[in-house]
Amino acid sequence: MSKLINKEDILKYISDDTVLMVGGFLCCGAPNILIDEVLKSGKKNLTIISNDTAFIDKSHGKLIVNKQVKKVIATHIGTNKETGNQMNSGELEVELVPQGTLAERIRAAGSGLGGILTPTGLGTIVAEGKKVINVKGFDYLLEEPLFADVALIYADVADKYGNLSYHGSTRNFNTVMAQAAKITIVQAQKVVDSLDPNHVIVPSIFVNYIVEGGC
Repeated sequence: MSKLINKEDILKYISDDTVLMVGGFLCCGAPNILIDEVLKSGKKNLTIISNDTAFIDKSHGKLIVNKQVKKVIATHIGTNKETGNQMNSGELEVELVPQGTLAERIRAAGSGLGGILTPTGLGTIVAEGKKVINVKGFDYLLEEPLFADVALIYADVADKYGNLSYHGSTRNFNTVMAQAAKITIVQAQKVVDSLDPNHVIVPSIFVNYIVEGGC
């Protein structure tokens, strides 16, 4: 059965207070068409889980500028000055997570794990309020899984069943995020009838809906 929908239909699955995962690294591999639909909708009090907060005029950075986001969980925010401004004024909650830890927390959610153990952040503010577990004489932080209500991700090519393929660095966080949300919606630059199984990077079982369209 085809999973293709119109871009406007994604708003059936996104409401105020939704926790959104957004794929991409800055603007590389970002689902910009889907993000723009959320922007136009005016949905508010969103929580965004992403590698970064893009730029003030691009990708999901525009959601922050439009004050539709109440919390960000990301690796860095330096390319979007509005994120820092809202954080410093108390309008926006920001949780900074080391990049590898962010990827692994998302992967843990998709894999059904109770968390991950990592030495990254020990002895820093990253460790505040977190459990330290000793394994064979070495301390690790217990980092909990990150789940989302909806993942908005990108693919270079999808087939109508939801199998996804990527070229180069566009895969970035898109692949792990596909597994960690209740609903995964893909913006695919090209949709075909079927993909060669050898080219499938994300299998269709993780994909709920597809919107066709380029950046």
